[in-house]
Amino acid sequence: MKILYIVPDITDSGGISRVVSLKANYLVTHLHYEVRILSVNDCLSNRFYDFDPAIKWYNFKNSKKGFLFLKEYISFIKETITDEKPDVIVICDAVLWLFIPWFVKTEIPVIFETHFSVFFEKSKIKSIYSKLRSKLVFFLKQKTIAKFTCLVTLTKEESIGRQAKNSIVIPNPLSFKVNSKAALVNKKAMAVCMNPYVKGLDRLLLVWSRIIQNHPDWTLDIYGQWIDNAVFVKIAEDLKISTHINFLPPTTDIQNSYNQSSLFLMTSRYEAFPMVILEALASGVPCVAYDCPSGPRAIIEDGENGFLIEDGNSDSFIQKLELLIQDENLRIQMGVNAQQSSKKYEIDGIMKKWETLFLNLKK
Repeated sequence: MKILYIVPDITDSGGISRVVSLKANYLVTHLHYEVRILSVNDCLSNRFYDFDPAIKWYNFKNSKKGFLFLKEYISFIKETITDEKPDVIVICDAVLWLFIPWFVKTEIPVIFETHFSVFFEKSKIKSIYSKLRSKLVFFLKQKTIAKFTCLVTLTKEESIGRQAKNSIVIPNPLSFKVNSKAALVNKKAMAVCMNPYVKGLDRLLLVWSRIIQNHPDWTLDIYGQWIDNAVFVKIAEDLKISTHINFLPPTTDIQNSYNQSSLFLMTSRYEAFPMVILEALASGVPCVAYDCPSGPRAIIEDGENGFLIEDGNSDSFIQKLELLIQDENLRIQMGVNAQQSSKKYEIDGIMKKWETLFLNLKK
C-alpha cells in the first residue's frame, strides 16, 4: 500500500514532526508500505528526527506569499498525486489545509489528521468582530472537514469540539521503547515548552518561584527554543529563580532527560494530546498538570499516575507538587503506576488502528 502524507515543515523538534516520523518509519519497516511525504520546507534543511531512507520526499520551498504561493502549492500537490497515485492521502495539519479539498479533486480517500486543539482556536474570541469572524471560520472549517473522507482527532474531547460526523479518535503512539526507568531520587523536575504561551510557561515560572521558597535544593529543567523566547529567561531572572532553573535546548535523547527527573510538570493553557506527558509516564515519572480543556485528562489518571489540577489553580498545583516532593514513597508508587498506564499507547497497538483504517478506506 502507498501512503502520501501532506504536512507542514517537519524539520523541527516539534510534536508533529515527531509523530509523523514515528508513524512513517513504522509503516515502512513493519508494514512494508510505500510512504511519500510532501512537506513545505527547504529541501536542504536538516531534519531533527530520523526518517527511514526508503521514504520518498517531495519538498515544496515556501519562497512566495499569498495567492501565488497557494496556486503553486496546489499545483505541486496535484502533480505529486498524479505521479505517485497513492492508495490513501493523509493531510496532517498541512499548510493551508482549509483550501486543499476545494481545489484538489480526487477519488483517492483523503484523511485529515489534526494535532491542534480546537479549544485554543475558540479561546481567541473576544470582540464582536472576532466572534463573527470566528463563527465564519468555524463554518468554513466544518464545510471543509466534511469534504474529507474522515477526520482523525487525538481525543474524544477534540472530536466532540470539531462537531464532525466523519471523525474517529486515534491517539499518538509512545515515541520510544522504555529501556530503563527513572529512579525518582534526583531533586529535579522537568518541563517541555516549545510554544511558551500555549504551554503556560509564565504560569510555570510563578509556580516554581513559590516551590523553591520551601525546597531550594530542587531544580527545574525546561526544554525549548530560548533564542526566540529570551523574554521568559528574563522573567526567571526578575523572579530571582534563575539559579533554580536550567533553560535547555531540544534533545534527541529525551528519554535520558526523563530518567534523570523525578517529576514532570505541565501548566499548558491548551493541549491536543501531549506526547511529553505520555513519554514521562512511560519513563516512570509522575506528572502534575493543569486540567486544560483537553489533552492531559486523556492520559493522566488523577491520584494514580499523577495529579490533574483545576485549570489555573496555582495553590492546588503547588500543594500537590509539594506532596510529591516531600513523599518519596508516594512518588515511587505513582511512578510504577505511570509506567503501567503508558503501555496502552505503545506503537504496535496504535499503528494497528491506522492499518485498519487504511485497509478499510482502500476497500
